Amino acid sequence: MQKNRENIMKRAVFLLWMAVMLCSLCGCSLIRIEEEERKPVSYTVIKKQEIPRELSNIIEEKKEKEFQITYEKDEDLYLAKGYGRQMSGGYSIQVEELGATENTLFFATKLIGPGDLKEAGVPSYPCVVIRTKAHRESVVFQ
Repeated sequence: MQKNRENIMKRAVFLLWMAVMLCSLCGCSLIRIEEEERKPVSYTVIKKQEIPRELSNIIEEKKEKEFQITYEKDEDLYLAKGYGRQMSGGYSIQVEELGATENTLFFATKLIGPGDLKEAGVPSYPCVVIRTKAHRESVVFQ
């Protein structure tokens, strides 16, 4: 009787050990993540005087530090990217991409420094605002 109990206990421990091992192996699978192809989205770079007043006020409040803003008005989506206070003028911002996947809108910009420092000492607050049609996707700034 004692040997029978020991055998049952050994089998139970072995089965439990096998179950734990199988569960841990199932959890260790490789996942291959491939980014979807981005489709270009049409947009317009907005001049300062064309920015909606409410958005312009928000930009003015945030201009000292780097910021990213999405703003919807009617059928339009505005994307604003600011690079904060710079120690001189002459900066420009290049829009590198506005592209969409099924679930995400990507907005990539690049700050381009001044060619010369003639305006050194005069701080600037480089910012770009674009307008596109309203999208339901989440926005990722790059």
